[in-house]
Amino acid sequence: MKLEFYSYDGEYPNLCSGKLKFKLDDKIITFPDSCLQSGGSVSFTDDWDEIVTRGEWTIGLFPTNFPEELEILATDLVNQNVEYGCCGGCV
Repeated sequence: MKLEFYSYDGEYPNLCSGKLKFKLDDKIITFPDSCLQSGGSVSFTDDWDEIVTRGEWTIGLFPTNFPEELEILATDLVNQNVEYGCCGGCV
């Protein structure tokens, strides 16, 4: 099986809410909505200034019947192709 990153359309202010797609052999696989989870965070100073850190992505939801042996590779491909982020859109 050959897995390739295909596309991701998440953008500010909801960076983690995009459509994630991979190409598995010759088939396009679409992941569930909001499947990515940021390793970044959003916090505030005492003066309510926003502090945003960026971190690696994890995939929290995989499509039904996605090969378990490809889950780590899929996560690695996301981190190679999607800008690290935590845009704070959910705050």
